[in-house]
Amino acid sequence: MGVALRDIVVDYKSPVSWDALSGVAAIDASNALYQFLTIIRQPDGTPLMDHRGRVTSHLSGILFRMAAFLDKGIRPVFVFDGIPADLKQATIEERRKLRTEAGERWKEALARGDEEEAYKQARSSTRVDAEVIRTAQELLRLMGIPFIQAPGEGEAQAAHMAAKGDVRYVVSQDYDTLLFGAPILVRNLTVSGRRKIRGRTVSINPERIILSDLLIGIHLTREQLIDIGILVGTDFNDGVAGIGAKTALKLVQKGEAAAKLKEKMPEFDPGPIHELFLNPPVTDSYTLEWAQPDVEGIVSLLCSGFDFSEERVRKALEGFSVKGGQSTLEGWF
Repeated sequence: MGVALRDIVVDYKSPVSWDALSGVAAIDASNALYQFLTIIRQPDGTPLMDHRGRVTSHLSGILFRMAAFLDKGIRPVFVFDGIPADLKQATIEERRKLRTEAGERWKEALARGDEEEAYKQARSSTRVDAEVIRTAQELLRLMGIPFIQAPGEGEAQAAHMAAKGDVRYVVSQDYDTLLFGAPILVRNLTVSGRRKIRGRTVSINPERIILSDLLIGIHLTREQLIDIGILVGTDFNDGVAGIGAKTALKLVQKGEAAAKLKEKMPEFDPGPIHELFLNPPVTDSYTLEWAQPDVEGIVSLLCSGFDFSEERVRKALEGFSVKGGQSTLEGWF
């Protein structure tokens, strides 16, 4: 998912403590839900489910992670994707195909008792569907956490809100957020903790990338950073075969990006991709207000509706309290 910029941003990632993250955070909802659904699984890859077979991993992730956020002084606002750009349709179809194939491999691994492979393929089969989004929004509403429906890409809307100063930073795993102009990107906030990766248990901690520091460090403008994204490939275009982030950086720094694109992809016009990153569809029609959680409503939804343990839910909600009706942001910074 996203654009593969890791090799050129790695030197500009900095560890950040939870204490330094208080304030309003715009969360790329689709990205966060995907992380919850991917990570919160049984050892054989089976997601959390209720007795009717409905997936509940995302609800568990929202409840317990958002409780931790509020405890740390982080005021989350979820930003959901709107209508995908026409340029993204090929990527959407390819991802759907890959998820379906991974789902088949998961079943095959389960049948032969290969738990490690089953877990790997199950993660790759993760999908955020309409029911996941609906139930996530219902839980957020009951928790008093605001959410916004973006007209287009959720991370573009989140970046817009951060650029305006309405939120302090954007929470996402995807580097596309930087191409959309988010001044500060915080990664690993919805997935921090100890995780099993490729058979090893590792600690994943929050990290921060400041766009201005990155651009100064690599001596480029944001427009040129978008050029790098186009060369390596984004959600809206295939990249140039064989070109990774480091090679793309050198090409852009030498002013050779356009020539390389013309040489390797003569029919491709990068203009619409540039326009989409620089001027994506966004809205200013939103209100950021946090309310007191409806504790009994949450218990009813999760426990009566989805088989959650009432004891665990009520424990998670202890101290889960924010200023009701907060309509300004000064108190959160």
